[in-house]
Formats: sequence, C-alpha cells, structure tokens
Amino acid sequence: MSTFTIFLVLIIFIAFLLVVVIMVQNPKGGGLSSTFGGGGGAQMGGVKKTTDFLDKSTWTLAIVLLVLILASNIPIMNNTGTDSTFQEGVENVVPETTDTNAEATTEPNDE
Repeated sequence: MSTFTIFLVLIIFIAFLLVVVIMVQNPKGGGLSSTFGGGGGAQMGGVKKTTDFLDKSTWTLAIVLLVLILASNIPIMNNTGTDSTFQEGVENVVPETTDTNAEATTEPNDE
C-alpha cells in the first residue's frame, strides 16, 4: 500500500467524521445539545459543554483534514517518475517512431 493511498483513506475517514459532527449540530441551539440537555438545570455534562465539545471537534477535524490534504502532496512531489505506474502506462501507449515511418511521411507523391 502506497503512502498516497494511506493518506487518501485517512482523508475520506476524517471527511466522513466531519460530516457526521456537523450534521449533529443545530445552528439554532438544538441538535445533540438539546437532546441531552432538554432544558433542565442539573444535567450531566450540561448543554454548554456538549456544544463546546462539538464546536472544538469540528474545528479539530477540519484542521486535521486540511493538514492531511496538504501532506498528501508530499509523496507526489517526492516521486521521481522512474517508478511511476502512470509514466509507464504513458510510455506503453505512445508508440515509438522509427526512421522508416518518418521517411515515408516526408516523401512527396509523384502522381
């Protein structure tokens, strides 16, 4: 498994977690905070702490996602091209020109 593949799997996983955390939040104060809090004054953890946790986890996941995206370019930049499967595929698809083909196309028609 290449380094880029590992970064790609981590990026997809963090993006999924970020979507889940954002969908749990409600911009009007509802969401997971109101589900656990309900409105009473003596609940475990409290509404404020749940909202703070969701807010901090959103920012943390967003920063981790950004760092992973930027770090995923390091293996691409360090690749010299000698062991690149893409480069090998391009070389196999493009046929090499020979001198006989070049001469055949440059001769004028005498007809």
